[in-house]
Amino acid sequence: MNLQLENKLFLVGGATSGFGKAITEQLVAEDANIIAVARTKSKLKDLQRISPNIEIISGDLSEEKTIETIIDTIGTRVLTGAVVNSGGPPAMPVLDTKISDWDNAYKTVVRWKIVLTQALLPKMIENGYGRLVFIESVSTKQPVENLVLSNAMRLAVTGYVKTLSQEIGPSGVTLNILGPGYHATQRMENLFVKNSELKGIPEKEIRANFENQTAMKTIGDPQDFASLALWLLSPFSKYITGQTITVDGGLVKGIMG
Repeated sequence: MNLQLENKLFLVGGATSGFGKAITEQLVAEDANIIAVARTKSKLKDLQRISPNIEIISGDLSEEKTIETIIDTIGTRVLTGAVVNSGGPPAMPVLDTKISDWDNAYKTVVRWKIVLTQALLPKMIENGYGRLVFIESVSTKQPVENLVLSNAMRLAVTGYVKTLSQEIGPSGVTLNILGPGYHATQRMENLFVKNSELKGIPEKEIRANFENQTAMKTIGDPQDFASLALWLLSPFSKYITGQTITVDGGLVKGIMG
């Protein structure tokens, strides 16, 4: 299926690892143009080697100077879509958190997404077209153990996206959230390690416990996840907005999951 992304310009956050990298690779395969953003310049340069269609920006998305650089880099070009994605806050249970942890989580999970979205929206609305895909977590539907900061802050993003999608519904700009469950990413590996430390259980057993929570009894592939993200970035998703779609192998047990 041709997703009609050829020569279109897309912004991808967290582009050098996990879901961001998988989405970038699939956009390259569709002959799209990509502005890739991540913290580590060396990893961005490695990514850039796969295609001349990749521009890179090294910076922390939670810093406004990075967002200013993104807007300057786009310039007068038409941005077709953006993958709003970055790493999450550290894993910890509720009673281990400090107020400073909550302040940092707001900055790294919520605030910059609002700043970026509201910087990109005016031109998209003026053009009558845009696709914004937010990569959040399965915790938008069901909390993940020892991830209270992510569980709480990603719900704030969900409320923001849903409200905004209602306000700009006729504009031609859609906003949707993908909530990944357990996938083979570095973030997941870090969670295995943290849970192993907290519970005194071997990482292998922790991994098996996570797999067994899903209906499919396995961890997901980021490339499969990316294929849905690309469809949401395409013109074919024009009648879908304000949705939070979990990609979780049957992890969420609720009927509305």
